Amino acid sequence: MLTSRTFLKRTRAGAVRKIVREHYLRDDIGCGLGGCALCGGESRPALEARPGGAASSLCPGPHFLLPDTNLLLHQIDILEDPVITNVIILQTVLQEVRNRSAPVYKRIKDVINKQEKHFYSFTNEHHKDTYIEQEKGENSNDRNDRAIRVAVKWYSEHLQKLQMEEKVQIILLTNDRKNKEKAVEEGITAYTCEEYIKSLIANPELVDRLASLNDEGNEIETGRIIFAEHLPLSKLQQGIKSNLYLQGTFRANRENYLEATVWIHGDGEEKEIIIQGLRNLNRAVHEDIVAVELLPKAAWAAPSSVVLHDDENQNEDDVEQEEEKEKSLRTSSSNSMLRPTGRVVGIIKRNWRPFCGMLSKSQIKEARRHLFTPADRRIPRIRIETRQASTLEGQRIIVAIDGWPRNSRYPNGHFVKNLGAAGDKETETEVLLLEHDVPHQPFSQSVLSFLPKMPWSITDQDMKCREDLRHLCVCSVDPPGCTDIDDALHCRVLENGNLEVGVHIADVSHFIRPGNALDQESAKRGTTVYLCEKRIDMVPELLSSNLCSLRSNVDRLAFSCIWEMNHSAEILKTRFTKSVINSKASLTYAEAQMKIDSPSMNDDITTSLRGLNKLARILKKCRIDNGALTLSSPEVRFHMDSETHDPIDLQTKELKETNSMVEEFMLLANISVAQKIYDEFSEHALLRKHPAPPPSNYDILVKAAKSKGLEIKTDSAKALADSLDSAEFPSFPYLNTLLRILATRCMMQAVYFCSGMDNDFHHYGLASPIYTHFTSPIRRYADIIVHRLLAVAIGADCTYPDLTDKHKLADLCRNLNYRHKMAQYAQRASVAFHTQLFFKSKGVVNEEAYILFVRKNAIVVLIPKYGLEGTVFFEEKDKPKPTLLYNDEVPSLTVESTTFYTFDRVTVNIMLDASNVQHQKIRMALVEPKLVGTSVPSQATQLNSNNEPKKKKLKE
Repeated sequence: MLTSRTFLKRTRAGAVRKIVREHYLRDDIGCGLGGCALCGGESRPALEARPGGAASSLCPGPHFLLPDTNLLLHQIDILEDPVITNVIILQTVLQEVRNRSAPVYKRIKDVINKQEKHFYSFTNEHHKDTYIEQEKGENSNDRNDRAIRVAVKWYSEHLQKLQMEEKVQIILLTNDRKNKEKAVEEGITAYTCEEYIKSLIANPELVDRLASLNDEGNEIETGRIIFAEHLPLSKLQQGIKSNLYLQGTFRANRENYLEATVWIHGDGEEKEIIIQGLRNLNRAVHEDIVAVELLPKAAWAAPSSVVLHDDENQNEDDVEQEEEKEKSLRTSSSNSMLRPTGRVVGIIKRNWRPFCGMLSKSQIKEARRHLFTPADRRIPRIRIETRQASTLEGQRIIVAIDGWPRNSRYPNGHFVKNLGAAGDKETETEVLLLEHDVPHQPFSQSVLSFLPKMPWSITDQDMKCREDLRHLCVCSVDPPGCTDIDDALHCRVLENGNLEVGVHIADVSHFIRPGNALDQESAKRGTTVYLCEKRIDMVPELLSSNLCSLRSNVDRLAFSCIWEMNHSAEILKTRFTKSVINSKASLTYAEAQMKIDSPSMNDDITTSLRGLNKLARILKKCRIDNGALTLSSPEVRFHMDSETHDPIDLQTKELKETNSMVEEFMLLANISVAQKIYDEFSEHALLRKHPAPPPSNYDILVKAAKSKGLEIKTDSAKALADSLDSAEFPSFPYLNTLLRILATRCMMQAVYFCSGMDNDFHHYGLASPIYTHFTSPIRRYADIIVHRLLAVAIGADCTYPDLTDKHKLADLCRNLNYRHKMAQYAQRASVAFHTQLFFKSKGVVNEEAYILFVRKNAIVVLIPKYGLEGTVFFEEKDKPKPTLLYNDEVPSLTVESTTFYTFDRVTVNIMLDASNVQHQKIRMALVEPKLVGTSVPSQATQLNSNNEPKKKKLKE
């Protein structure tokens, strides 16, 4: 059956065009009920013939639920709960949800695909009995509500015709008062979500998961207005167009909850606007897209260097106290320090997500309202209603924000899920993965279905387009315990006296074909995430640790980059080929170093390693002479207890010459491949660049070096590299490392980009005009794309549309940059958590440290022994405040009569501060030099020869 709609449309040229839209209606769309005798369609039965589910006091008999659009959008947490089953989702509702919220649409599609939930998607817009036309004068919202009611009535009549033993009801769930009233008039059973959930006899805990939608009902009793009203979207768009307002991304300050910055979106250079004070922040939440009004220049402020955390003991609606704190932000600043300052006038797009954290239980007995404190300090506390407060205390939970009324100090939200006890290793790992948006769910069956069937072996077909390099003396060099081996190397002398060097990379793109579910999942994950005790793979383990991993003594598919070089490491020829290799050894860096250094070892592998090492030294010298930077960043390694898996030792990673050897050839391969794919695909090459930092980034480094009588030049990477090389103090050898650590902090983030969308390709840190990532396809999706581009360039594989679409490549790069950044943050959070575990068992220790940064009320120090950074505060609660004098120019901080400069050596006392379960932290206090009232006595903790605190009692 065909229905059509005709309308007239005026073209840009002014002509009138007649448009006919055809809409097909069918009579073979099934109801989704198992064993339905009336439905002739081949629908997959999803609904149970006799619906079970939770017992309800409102509808005691068997029933199906049918939610409307707004209910699905706002109560998705309820619908996802295992208790809620046998739900009919209409096409009308799905289409509206898809247009309004992509995340909710994905979540409901996932629920529909879970067979045990018995959710059925009914195509009512193409069913001949449920499709309706929009009536004259009826808006689309009212038409959709009517379509939902028509579908409910059709289902009710359809079930009656089946003459089932027990009557089965259809319940419309809607929070729309008008829709509910009309439904009841039409004889439809309809309830609000709250009415239905509260009627579930055996599941009172579900009430906690209800989203609180009526702001008026959840406002604090005082009714006092705290915040200005947000302007409607139409006014905001008008204001942005006329430059009255600016649009940007709201970034809350982790260290100061009364300050934020808004990064303004624009064609030109990104600019930053400071927002200070509760009322000016006006209910914006971290990562929201907001509209900002600039304040007059007289009201501009300087970024505050005060650390302010939202005090959990504070009266939650004490706005006067907030105003007192705001005054502390306004310090007298020179005009050069002032920055454009503004206030939030409206929200363009909320970017709320479910937040992990802990419940701060109300002191009022039997109270249902409590405050939730998120783990991320950039997120405000959230008011929720729950009856489970006693159970949830001390647990890590997930909470979602529902709204933020004008007269409430905090937003309203609802409880979503209990993750487990705070401090538990599994729970804390889950929290840091969720908080950093790391996809970590097990690979789905649809993804796993694209893996090769085992047992797998290389076929004759595979060999046709590959070079057989199994005769070469190839070996891999990796960290200890590495199972995802991406790369292997070889070096041999050719007959003409030159050297042949090969970098062989796992051929992951052979197994992951474009566009399938495995490819899509790998692209979404973007990178493997390495935590202290766990690895979140980008690709399934069968590939990462087996078929793609270049393990020793097994045949593996590879993509090889082979150079002919002279003994001065000058490249004479470069070629790329798909290959088959058989690695002769999987070595650790230490094992490879031992082979190179041992005079008694002269086997083929050792000879190859020595040749590689000799060339690597020359390559490194050339790079550094060209201006490549050698920076420093303290990396730590934990030694775990084999039974408890708790950290028992913490050391900075020791880098050997073999680390540098492997790095040099990986860099060379990446540069060679970058040039090749750019030559072939000038518009579609996926490259990586490292922008030069703006001069102001170097201020802190230049000033710190100057305080020690050293000059650091920052005109170019070469000038910086030379300055760092010459910045030596014989009496203070660690100073050079500190300068390099500080220089690392001045750098910009390296990013992926598409060559057709940018014209600045330079990699500042490597001093290379072009660069990409080719050498780690098991753990980086960017490398898989580069492999595909290179394969097409050498005629080893065919292209596909998305590979040569620069806009799609640019979108992919955006996701990869985001995933890499989040993976980095997750790894740091994992190190921080394991460091806390280490010091929890270690007790209190005193260690030598160096000052990295000087703040207004604190110093930030680095402890070389542990690669650990921490803050020593000079102001403490309930203690007399010392006299502090901060000098930004030097920079220095004078506490009473003692002055601290960057790079000064101090002794600090390290301990775990567990007073705040949610935000446990390593606390540092000054031991040397001694300060009256702020230093900790060095004898407070006596250390034995093993650097362990002495026990008060001997073990019995």
